[in-house]
Amino acid sequence: MEKEEIILALMECDGVQARAARKLGITERMIGYKIRKYNIDLREVVKDSKQ
Repeated sequence: MEKEEIILALMECDGVQARAARKLGITERMIGYKIRKYNIDLREVVKDSKQ
C-alpha cells in the first residue's frame, strides 16, 4: 500500500522526489530511502506518468 502511494505521488510530480515527498508529508531523505527499500524504478515511473 505504501509503495503504491509513493509511486502515485512520483507519477503526479513527474518523478521529482522533492515535490513527491512534500505531497506525502515526508522528507526528501525518507522518500529516497523508501524508493530504494521498495526497489522503485524512477525511469519506469516517469515513463508511465507520460502515458
